[in-house]
Amino acid sequence: MSNNTSINVSHDALVVKPEHPYGSKGNHALPQDSEENRGSLGAQSSTSVVDQVRTPPDDSGVTSSASTICPAPVCRQFWKAGSYNDELSSKSQQPTGKNYLHVHPMFLHSNATSHKWAFGAVAELLDNAVDEIQNGATFVIVDKTTNPRDGTPALLVQDDGGGMDPQAMRQCMGFGFSDKKSDSAIGRYGNGFKTSTMRLGADAIVFSRHFKNQTWTQSIGLLSYTYLTRTGHDRIVVPILDFEYKASTSEFVTLQDRERYISSLSILLEWSPFSTEAELLQQFDDIGSHGTKVIIYNLWLNSDAKLELDFDSAVEDILIEGNIKKTGCKITNYHIATRFSYSLRVYLSILYLRIPEAFKIVLRGKVVQQHNVADDLKHPQYILYKPHVAGHEEGEVVTTIGFLKEAPKINLNGFCVYHKNRLIMPFWQVVSNSNSRGRGIVGALEANFVEPTHNKQDFEKTVLLQKLENRLKEMTMEYWNCHYVLIGYQDVNKPRPKVPQNVQPGGRPNANMLRKNSAGYSGRQTMSPPPGFPAVFNNTNLASLPRVSAEPVVLEKRKEHPDLVASAASRRKVGSDGFTVPGHIRVEQFIQGSANQSQDSEIVKLMEKNKKLRAKWLDHKVRSQTLEVKAMNLSSELEKVKSEYERLMEELQALSVVKEERSRHVNT
Repeated sequence: MSNNTSINVSHDALVVKPEHPYGSKGNHALPQDSEENRGSLGAQSSTSVVDQVRTPPDDSGVTSSASTICPAPVCRQFWKAGSYNDELSSKSQQPTGKNYLHVHPMFLHSNATSHKWAFGAVAELLDNAVDEIQNGATFVIVDKTTNPRDGTPALLVQDDGGGMDPQAMRQCMGFGFSDKKSDSAIGRYGNGFKTSTMRLGADAIVFSRHFKNQTWTQSIGLLSYTYLTRTGHDRIVVPILDFEYKASTSEFVTLQDRERYISSLSILLEWSPFSTEAELLQQFDDIGSHGTKVIIYNLWLNSDAKLELDFDSAVEDILIEGNIKKTGCKITNYHIATRFSYSLRVYLSILYLRIPEAFKIVLRGKVVQQHNVADDLKHPQYILYKPHVAGHEEGEVVTTIGFLKEAPKINLNGFCVYHKNRLIMPFWQVVSNSNSRGRGIVGALEANFVEPTHNKQDFEKTVLLQKLENRLKEMTMEYWNCHYVLIGYQDVNKPRPKVPQNVQPGGRPNANMLRKNSAGYSGRQTMSPPPGFPAVFNNTNLASLPRVSAEPVVLEKRKEHPDLVASAASRRKVGSDGFTVPGHIRVEQFIQGSANQSQDSEIVKLMEKNKKLRAKWLDHKVRSQTLEVKAMNLSSELEKVKSEYERLMEELQALSVVKEERSRHVNT
């Protein structure tokens, strides 16, 4: 299968067709006047940290002839790929008399190590597509494609956003450039593209089309760690091709001069997945009039020499090889809090707090269904938090907190913390798993008052973050103390009452204790009454009392001993006061399960009572509102009646005046 075919699989419905009847397959004329055609590109700034390919003698060793130097292949394992052969760097001539710095190719690797997790790098690429929603983007595609040069898997990320003009392409390939000024924009540091692509693979090629102010441009850029290391460059060199559509000729023409164009093209054809100019330009066919396509190839391998991104285990997903960890609990294994770490589909479903309905994330041909963690909670509560520093309010956040719907069968907890709609810390554990308090409690919040780190997988360690962590701990404990009994949890940290020595496990009296009749005991035992009940026998000599034929039955265990309960009930008569009538004295020992259960019962009763009172209050409130509406209606009707009455009275008075005048006229 060709690369173009593999890219287009299952995406036909989402591809934006070109608005013009022509495509990118026409002739690409080489301009005779370089200054005229370089107008929209502008001169390359001498202060740029990334050098565009120049013809000799500006940057020797950059053309395709440099590829004849073939050192050992680049290590395919990311965490071991930082070594660099500096012996070849002496062949590169340093420019003299220019006040600007170069960036060594090793920085591409060291910069990418900020991403400890591969999915964090994928998320960076999706952030760029989501930021393009304001420019009309309706989808972003994440899929597997094939490197046509060697048939190895590659990663495709494509959107139909506004695209990049030649200047924006250079800023994308450079470091620290960002034109995202919107408060809602996720990207802000101008570093995400480099860190994410170099974390996922050794090389990345970018195709982008941009249409604005009646100017239609397209650009191709190559960021290749393989090219730089194998040719021994001591600086980052990025070959870029720029084209602009000319209506007079109905074709795209290059914006570089002939020598620079040929130099960049030769590098692209040698080190990119495409070996001909026609194959390169065919990649614009499914982009349409605007959009961006990123292909990452030479993907990194893990320590087992397998692709870090697993495309084969799931047809509609991308997994991380080696991250799947099974526990003894099946519910825990399949929960979203566990699966997001190795399933890209699960992670993307919770990556954004809000996504417009018109925008779709398409993973391997299937739309990702957005999932809100707060929808998985039972007994949810909404808590407002306003952090203060030096007496000043820094912001506010509403935290949704509750028990997972699978509780108490699941031992997971944590908070999903978002920043500007983007998930930064998924299921952040502020309470240790070893502590049973907080088990099953999960929350979600959008904390815009703390700043994320560059890799957007953590927050900067500031006073505000520490305050937030402490408050989330408090929320967890407060919620646990008020709600754990609702789903059957018991607080093991609370002390249990001691079982009397005269009672064996199971609630039976200790026979040895009953047989004691020494001077110290004299057969007497002090019986502790159950909580809330008065003592009936105070230091009574049990030996002098009539023996009870049936053994004492512990009330908590009656369901477990129905035969004992039935036999005891058949052999005794109970008086109206609740105690055994004379002749059949009943001595029962109540052993309460624990003080926790008693307290839990009280809490449940109070909560039920609170619910009933709240229901009554709501009922009274509704009735009050209904009565207020009726009163307003009656008042309005009364005003109408009053106005009508006044009108009738005025009419009556007028008739009286007319009647009097007529009477006077008749009399005269």
